[in-house]
Amino acid sequence: MSIQTRAGFKKEYLAFFRTRTFIIIACVVIGLSLVNPLLVSGLGSMMDSMSDIYDEMGMDVSGMTAFLASSAAVGMILSIEAVTGTSLIVVLLLLNKTAGGELKKRSIIIPKSAGLRSFAYIFPKFIIYPITIFILAFLAILASWPLSVWLFEVNDVTVDSVLLAGVLSGVSMMFYVCCHLALGTATGRAGMSAAVLISASIILPMVFAAVDLEYMFNPFALGTLASAAVQLGVTSGSFLTDNLISIAFALGIMLVTYLIALFAQNARKIDNSGDEIEL
Repeated sequence: MSIQTRAGFKKEYLAFFRTRTFIIIACVVIGLSLVNPLLVSGLGSMMDSMSDIYDEMGMDVSGMTAFLASSAAVGMILSIEAVTGTSLIVVLLLLNKTAGGELKKRSIIIPKSAGLRSFAYIFPKFIIYPITIFILAFLAILASWPLSVWLFEVNDVTVDSVLLAGVLSGVSMMFYVCCHLALGTATGRAGMSAAVLISASIILPMVFAAVDLEYMFNPFALGTLASAAVQLGVTSGSFLTDNLISIAFALGIMLVTYLIALFAQNARKIDNSGDEIEL
């Protein structure tokens, strides 16, 4: 590994782990995975305790309370939705600085005018951030499993389905982070990149579901596949194979995003003739 690449890794390490960014992301990802099952379980208990009031109002909530307290899979699915939904938005926003924000603010000269290579600037980003986010998402899903088993009456979640759901959730987060890094560093507009990907994470899964393409090796549906893994279990070899193909397809797209980001940096033209450096 060259000196520049080592320096690039050190820069990203310090910018991520030696600031509050990592702590905030870790608290959000893991915290939301635990809060959602607690809220739903608490809602079910509250509705059950108020059953007499609901009866006087002519409302039968027994079915709803039974559903809210019935299955550990319910808690797990809520955790997956929190990790791949709400926490994803927070992650993308907090990574704005490294995903092109530093280019816009010119807090560092990237990369050619300082004699730096584009590889040394781009490569560490695509190693540190996606892998860290994957680990946090995976741990968040694992942490929500014993909590869901404790909160809900029926433990209908198996170890293999939890592990598969954790991997799918982590790869889903990695996919969006890689897209954010590529689009942000290529354009220098991190805010625009975050807005595009947040919109895509909300709209595209619904669009693909509407046209029956939600399970066809679609990287935008990895969160849905994670919920399906918990709900249905790893019931057959074909189900596991389809999910592994979806993961491999998403990883291939992540590699493409890295190549796009590297190409965009290499293609930048720098003009030092004026008072300011223009990227």
